[in-house]
Amino acid sequence: MKALVYHGTGKKRWEEKALPQLLESTDAIVRIVKTTICGTDLHILKGDVPTVEEGRILGHEGIGIVEAVGGAVRNVEVGDKVIISCITVCGSCNSCKRQLYSHCEDGGWILGHKIDGTQAEKVRIPHADSSLHRLPEGIDEEAALMLSDILPTGFEIGVINGKVQPGDTIALIGAGPVGLAALLTSQFYSPAHIIMIDVDDNRLHMAQQFGANTIINPTRQNVVEEIQKLTKGMGVDVAIECVGIPATFKICQDIITAGGHIANVGVHGKSVELHLDELWIKNITITTGLVNTNSTPMLLKSIQSNKISPEKLVTHRYPLSEIETAYEIFGNAAQEKALKIVLTAE
Repeated sequence: MKALVYHGTGKKRWEEKALPQLLESTDAIVRIVKTTICGTDLHILKGDVPTVEEGRILGHEGIGIVEAVGGAVRNVEVGDKVIISCITVCGSCNSCKRQLYSHCEDGGWILGHKIDGTQAEKVRIPHADSSLHRLPEGIDEEAALMLSDILPTGFEIGVINGKVQPGDTIALIGAGPVGLAALLTSQFYSPAHIIMIDVDDNRLHMAQQFGANTIINPTRQNVVEEIQKLTKGMGVDVAIECVGIPATFKICQDIITAGGHIANVGVHGKSVELHLDELWIKNITITTGLVNTNSTPMLLKSIQSNKISPEKLVTHRYPLSEIETAYEIFGNAAQEKALKIVLTAE
């Protein structure tokens, strides 16, 4: 089969790889129908995730058709169309019993990280019963693909961790796919005012279409001054960091109100400054996290009932065989006006 293989910092190649095999009775083999590229994949290629070994097939998102299952698999069958969760869940370890699936002792984020991933024609999924979700009839495949990672990530690590409440003023720093996913799902809780901050005018325009009340571009506006005006000097109740660089985390610290919540979603490749000398007196809460995907069934129902339409995040589509071109587009997202790219197996 063909797959996108990591060959060290800055190196990847679409090449021939051996077909995946069932290794455990709880495994399934899934033929990929659609997959996509995540910002985390770019972090891997930049060398920010040194635990990824050369020769690894990248990717942790996808929908596909189950082609084979181990003898212990009960919840999915050959022929089922499924959503592949970016988090592998054994369901029985201490972390899983606490719903900390991202810290599963025999799973967590392993696809495209510690085992071969989904940017391939086929993929092995460990603990298939807990790590695959059957796709109901009539659900848009592109909407379902967003449930692999970005929608539960934005919701759980941004909105839930940030404790967004009705009437809150919230700011999202970073209007990329995860930031826009957090914007979409924050509206479950009826915040009074949503502010989106980004340096990309196209993404800010998209954020307005998705429900942002105010947009701020730091290249032309002073973020702190603008938010002070909007909040009458109080600051925002919730600041959700969706980029993963020191400058955006600093913005969160600068704009948060007393008693507020900073929810860090972005993947940081280097350390940031934590200004405890200014924050200690403000009674704020700072959260971080890797998605657990325990919200996926609920989000799937929200898509079924047309409460959210995450397929609107898709801007580009390519055959899976053109994944190297898709990476170039995604790596130059601002110039290409790219959000999520859908790669479809031929």
